[in-house]
Amino acid sequence: MKLVVFSNAPIVKKDDLSFLYAPYEKEMQLWAKHAHSIQFCCPIWNEDRSLLIAPVSFEIQPTIELKDFNVTTFWNVFKAFPNVIRNFATIYKAMKNANHIHLRCPGNIGLLACLIQVLFPNSPKTAKYAGNWDPKAKQPFTYKIQKWILNNTFLTKNMQVLVYGEWEGNSKNIKPFFTATYSEKEITHSIIKIKNDVIHFMFVGMLSEGKRPLYAIQLIEELNKMNINVHLSVYGEGILRSEIEEYISTKNLKNQVTIFGNQTKDIIKEAYQNNHFLILPSKSEGWPKVVAEAMFFGCVPLTTNVSCVNYMIGNGSRGRILSLNLNDDVAQIQKLLLKESDYYKMSDAACNWSKQFTTEYFENEIKKLLTIS
Repeated sequence: MKLVVFSNAPIVKKDDLSFLYAPYEKEMQLWAKHAHSIQFCCPIWNEDRSLLIAPVSFEIQPTIELKDFNVTTFWNVFKAFPNVIRNFATIYKAMKNANHIHLRCPGNIGLLACLIQVLFPNSPKTAKYAGNWDPKAKQPFTYKIQKWILNNTFLTKNMQVLVYGEWEGNSKNIKPFFTATYSEKEITHSIIKIKNDVIHFMFVGMLSEGKRPLYAIQLIEELNKMNINVHLSVYGEGILRSEIEEYISTKNLKNQVTIFGNQTKDIIKEAYQNNHFLILPSKSEGWPKVVAEAMFFGCVPLTTNVSCVNYMIGNGSRGRILSLNLNDDVAQIQKLLLKESDYYKMSDAACNWSKQFTTEYFENEIKKLLTIS
């Protein structure tokens, strides 16, 4: 069975080697494992452009190159037209030669692939919608088109669309799905005890406006003002780093906040096991991987109500929703700290829920998807 993957995510060519965005590469190992051959239909870059990449660790067929384009403005639409026509023909030909069509959405190429797959009603197909599937979410029009096409059983046939969370109004095409990081061998169940010394918080993600790292720091600042002994470990890099460092210095928070930058998987894993709370005040998520990872080790998530987060935290039984009002959020954290038994129940529930989503289970579900085809 020949699996062809259509995606905006590029193949990066360096020193005669092929690279992919690192988390994407790890997932595609599992898809490749259960296909006779795998081929990517996507843009090709000759430099990483600051993308976190990893070498492709499985055999791939020669990449079918697509041209990058964007349609954010009228002028960009005009400039993109030749590339759109070329990509349309390339995608059509690649789908015609595929035994299983796999779409990665949302994205500009995902949009084209959504349109073209309609012409192949009998071909086995899967799509992974890595964005927010919430029908009420404010999203670009092109994202809404992709969701509508994929959910429409008249236009889209023989398709399983993997989405994060469970939502009303889904057709039989839609399959609630997840992403896994840790294996069954890594399951542990030791709740991090709250002691009288320091309450440990962590933030994991890009230091960008979308992730709101500054709000996490402001939460720590307010708790510190209340003479609660707290510390925030920040893992990640981004354009806001210098601004955040200046804020920490100006507010005299050097003893309460430490920026560690990008770190390895093992270091982050250890941090999950040694922190009481994860703070993720993000503006938008698909499947917030760091929330599931933190919960795997009983680290209680404090996160905004985006995408499927409320489903993940069990409507407040496995974590707390941030209102982005400092006073209210500090109050609910303080309440948890004052009644430790509630924290321990929450940590235990988070761990029990998340540990069902192991890499072994994830691989088995992917195998089922490809076996059906």
